Amino acid sequence: MPAFLDSTTGAWIGLILAIAVLLVLDLAVLRGRGGTMSTRAAAITSAVWIGISLAFAGVLAVVGTTEQAGSFLAGYFVEKSLSLDNVFVFLIVFNAFAITEVFRAKLLTYGILAALVLRLVFILVGATALHHASWLSIPFALLLAWTGLKLWKGRHDHGGEEQMVDGLRRRLNVAEGDHGDRLLTTIQVEGRRKRVLTAAGATLVVIAVVDIIFAVDSVPAILAITTDTFVVFAANAFALLGLRPLFFLVAELVQRLYYLKAALAILLLFIAAKMAASELVGKVGPAYSLAGVAIILGVGVTASLVRERRTSAVA
Repeated sequence: MPAFLDSTTGAWIGLILAIAVLLVLDLAVLRGRGGTMSTRAAAITSAVWIGISLAFAGVLAVVGTTEQAGSFLAGYFVEKSLSLDNVFVFLIVFNAFAITEVFRAKLLTYGILAALVLRLVFILVGATALHHASWLSIPFALLLAWTGLKLWKGRHDHGGEEQMVDGLRRRLNVAEGDHGDRLLTTIQVEGRRKRVLTAAGATLVVIAVVDIIFAVDSVPAILAITTDTFVVFAANAFALLGLRPLFFLVAELVQRLYYLKAALAILLLFIAAKMAASELVGKVGPAYSLAGVAIILGVGVTASLVRERRTSAVA
């Protein structure tokens, strides 16, 4: 493997600097739009992020190996697909705490930064565990299979996500009133001043907890494709960086992509089978992962668009 990609300090510094620059540019674009995006602008920005991610895959193919590029693409599309459902939960969180649109983008930025750090920790721990105890692939595969079956069971509703957010909200001590984008405030409790979370602060806490819950599924899913921590983190990072424009699209996307959750459920089952097979039979190449991901998601999106067209024709 070339020294540049062999998990060296230089490779990681270059990746982190690139992520930082892209995040600053994204913030500048969003700030110029007043913190909100039209559906058209969000679609264009999402396309730009996908283009940047594909360009990074090209860089990996040139300075690294085609296997790394294939693993990155497979991992990226898995994470990107799972993030569609994740962002919908973020929308539920914002609505639960009555966060206005002007503050949503800022809180989402904090959430993305927290998610990047949390994902890096999960990736390093998960990859290290698999390196020293490859048999952990089996319980990881069972976890993914269980999640896939659970997702399939609730493939046409988001009642479970709403109950999860509501349960987290009830467990937090949140100050009443409008405190803008402040995360903490001081209130009087029995004659004593006490620091408590504002609605914005509670929202950020719930988003962080939700991301940890999602990471338990998504990190093993991409580690089933490759255990190269550099490639895994890069795929996660580029998927996370495109979350903000995706957020402004998600309500419409989830409504249009009726079979999305069904496709994600099948995708997790496929990855679980691949992870178990890699341990029991032998390594399955990234080409099979990429092909499987593309076919499953392609069928799900196509079926959704066909259904939408038929529904519109009947109406």
